[in-house]
Amino acid sequence: MKRRTFLHRIGSILAVLGVTEADWLTLGNRYYYALAEPNQRKLALLIGINQYPQIPALSGCLTDVELQKELLIYRFGFQASDILTLTEEQASREFIEAAFLDHLGKQARSGDVVVFHFSGYGSRVKLETSPETMQNALVPANGSKDSQNKQIVNYILEETLLLLLRSLPINRVTAVLDTSYYVPSPILGLKSRALQESVEAKLAAEELDFLQQLKTQELLNNPVVLAATSNPKQSAREGLFSGFSAGLFTYALTQYLWEFTPATRIQVALSHVENSLSKLGSKQQPALLSSQKNPYLENLSPLRREALNSPPSLVGKGAGGLGFPLAPDSIIGAEGVVTAIEEDGKTVHLWLAGLPPQVLLYYGVNSRLTLATREELVLRSRTGLTAKAQIAKIEGANSLQVGQLVQEAVRVLPRNVNLTIALDTGLERIERVDATSGFAAFARMSTVVAGEQPADYLFGKLQQTPSHYGLFSLGGELIPNTTGEVGEAVKLTVQRLAPKLSTLLAAKLWRLTENQGSSRLALKVTLEIISDVSPHVVIQRETVRTFKTETSIKKSLPTPHSPLPLIPRGDPTFPTPIVPIGSRMRYRVENQSDRPVYLILVGLNNNHTAIAFYPWETPQEPNTADTKPLLKEVVIAPGETLTFPQTNAASQWVISGPASECEHQLIFTTAPFSGTLAALNTAKYSTAEEGPISPLLNSLEVAQALLQDIHNASPLKTEMNGTAAESYILDVNNWASLSFSFQVV
Repeated sequence: MKRRTFLHRIGSILAVLGVTEADWLTLGNRYYYALAEPNQRKLALLIGINQYPQIPALSGCLTDVELQKELLIYRFGFQASDILTLTEEQASREFIEAAFLDHLGKQARSGDVVVFHFSGYGSRVKLETSPETMQNALVPANGSKDSQNKQIVNYILEETLLLLLRSLPINRVTAVLDTSYYVPSPILGLKSRALQESVEAKLAAEELDFLQQLKTQELLNNPVVLAATSNPKQSAREGLFSGFSAGLFTYALTQYLWEFTPATRIQVALSHVENSLSKLGSKQQPALLSSQKNPYLENLSPLRREALNSPPSLVGKGAGGLGFPLAPDSIIGAEGVVTAIEEDGKTVHLWLAGLPPQVLLYYGVNSRLTLATREELVLRSRTGLTAKAQIAKIEGANSLQVGQLVQEAVRVLPRNVNLTIALDTGLERIERVDATSGFAAFARMSTVVAGEQPADYLFGKLQQTPSHYGLFSLGGELIPNTTGEVGEAVKLTVQRLAPKLSTLLAAKLWRLTENQGSSRLALKVTLEIISDVSPHVVIQRETVRTFKTETSIKKSLPTPHSPLPLIPRGDPTFPTPIVPIGSRMRYRVENQSDRPVYLILVGLNNNHTAIAFYPWETPQEPNTADTKPLLKEVVIAPGETLTFPQTNAASQWVISGPASECEHQLIFTTAPFSGTLAALNTAKYSTAEEGPISPLLNSLEVAQALLQDIHNASPLKTEMNGTAAESYILDVNNWASLSFSFQVV
């Protein structure tokens, strides 16, 4: 649209509202009016709505806006004056559309960058022009337009948004939609961002008129539109974290963009995001919305239909094709940023959105972070995503500045981490009392009321059989082998969970070691399916802050003239990597560091039971009566590559059923896993179980030994004696922990 058209449209919208343009400017965010300069800019419009009239409130949408805003300013070089935020009652349909037209459409010029974000409810609505189909729609703050006529809804159609995005006269347009459209039935666990709509609901006439106007405009670009879910029936969830709530998708996406050097392919980026979502208890799979088939495409011209239904080009888009171009000084990943400096010049305020979500809750006092200028900061306190730290070591003059990125150096974790079980609010009072009493009988277990405090799993009723209890993920997925008998008392069901709870706590502990983004050990690991022709790569992970200089990383980033592999047509959803039952598997580990590293593998198999890699070694001494296999250290010399398990018939690793998800944690240190191997050796295994990847019978003891071995590898433990007595001290120079998740089918 031309400038005059945009201004005319804004005038029409404001006239509907009965306010002047001057009134609109005062109502908008104070950062609204960007500088009208001819140079290239980065513009953003961020929408977040928690409070809806006569609709149950959401909790994390305002945090989503904050997460995106801090990311754009400090990681991607946006100016605060170029970011407009509309929250709560400001985010009406009329204001959102007017802000889009004026803040983005009127100002964007060729070469500029635009980011749009929406966090709030989504829903479905019928159009009078197409009554046989339901359309996806975003629910603004004034979604219930007419209190007298409940059938009239004031939604923004997904089609409207896509056409608005495509009408911008620039090539770099990204939208993030943390919402969904189908209400799960029943809703169990994490809060859903989907609003059930009556089939009689009708869209406001103003929105339909606006849509018709947009359909006459020329489509000028193919935006990257990232959706929180790929399957229409999936639900976008929001979670409760350490002192704040947030949309799981927004948190996982922004955390990835903080911590990692940009991937060259969008598949890699969204694979990381989905892996993080799984750890947060949600099975939702993010997707490229613009690659999905849209019902309304049938009514568009062939040109529009092709443009909207084709994968967006990734050429020239930073951060894995996500459309977030990095600022020159932000190429290297980070765990956070300095947001303020106190008067003493030594105390700083930090934003720590780059830490893995599962780690943040336990990120302890005395953890250390470093600046690019080599100052070292010691964490003194933390509340949610914000923290205070003090300078511990200064090399040269103090050069603290707001906006400096901080990277993890030493992770301090408490030794007394518990497994927290949320009790579903659908339980009767006496059921909650009995469940609380039952879980209290176990060590290192605690219970909370669902939705009131952060938790790891949910205990509740099976919906099909109300007198049947079980353990669920926070997203409402039943954990295998955790249900009691029908009609069984709550306490008996809880007692049956003892082995499973120990396993889940062990998994929680080894997940706390994940540090692919911050590790300084140079490692590259590939999970492969072995075939008669050549190995098939399933997943590849590598540490990113090792010997790679900023110059070399810049060289590896895509340029406008370096085409990248596109997503295959018909595969827009980036599902979790698939491994068929019966596949022969192996890992390929490349030690690119200058030191030998020791390796251990632990995880949860597709039965949700604990497993480990056992490097069995049969004693070679002749004439010995004791031929019991022994465990040996797996050590990889500098520059060497190791594949495991070995491919001979006796030690090959074959994937068995059932169809479900597997999760592996590969952990490396510069010191032997002496305690871990000792713990593994204490378990009693039958000869039949002696395989390369076998059950882990004493998972909790092994997980604790793992943390202690990583702690022992840290040279700082002697300098922090007081902290070491009650905490694990983990040095990024001496350990790496990489996560691999795949779906068995």
